[in-house]
Amino acid sequence: MHNPQVRGSDAVNSPTPDPARLRRSYEGGELAEAALPADPLALFAAWFADVHAAGLPEPNAMVLATASADGVPSARTVLLKGYGPHGFRFFTNLTSAKGRELAENPRAGLVFPWHAMHRQVRVAGPAFALSRDESEAYFRTRPYGSRIGAWASEHQSGVIADRSVLERRFAELAERWPDPATEPGGGAVAEGDAVPLPDFWGGYRVVPEAIEFWQGRRDRLHDRIRYRRTALDDQGRPLDADPDAAGRWVTERLSP
Repeated sequence: MHNPQVRGSDAVNSPTPDPARLRRSYEGGELAEAALPADPLALFAAWFADVHAAGLPEPNAMVLATASADGVPSARTVLLKGYGPHGFRFFTNLTSAKGRELAENPRAGLVFPWHAMHRQVRVAGPAFALSRDESEAYFRTRPYGSRIGAWASEHQSGVIADRSVLERRFAELAERWPDPATEPGGGAVAEGDAVPLPDFWGGYRVVPEAIEFWQGRRDRLHDRIRYRRTALDDQGRPLDADPDAAGRWVTERLSP
């Protein structure tokens, strides 16, 4: 299939829609307090299953917002790679802009923008680095090319001369660690063993202090339900003696 490239001048001269005139009425869903589970992760799991079943592309895509030590914010899209009582997990280059900001200011915000379902979920809380063992366990599951690509982009967020810099580096690394699937014997070496985990690559978990569920409703009278967590200790664990106690969470309806 031919994918035409749009030149800068074409984009400027092409007619574009007026954002102020774009609007849609959200109908079909609701969030009622009587139907809420005690644990927001149960509701997140149900919504995530709905999004996946609906066939939305990249249902695990989320906007990750961080800020520098002096409060300058930045945001980008990353992929959720796990969630549970210990937080929402993602992986990245630790020396990237987001990695540096999380080192300076270890708090983050997440947004799951499930527009086609008229839903979004917001998460906010402290971010903790995953152990090297946890990062390595995930890294070994990544496709060969993705693991080589992680090494090739060692200086993520840094300025490079052009794309050929990455392509040359990728080729050098692929020669250093050949794809086991192309080796004699047809991949007798386990694929995950071919490329080691870089020292500059790893994961984080964002431990939610608050999770907000947003359901679009008619006339902009949207449903917004926030689960607010009781205090956490310095390891991101709830201070309640019973980690499964429903009392860890308070639910609040927010004005839209």
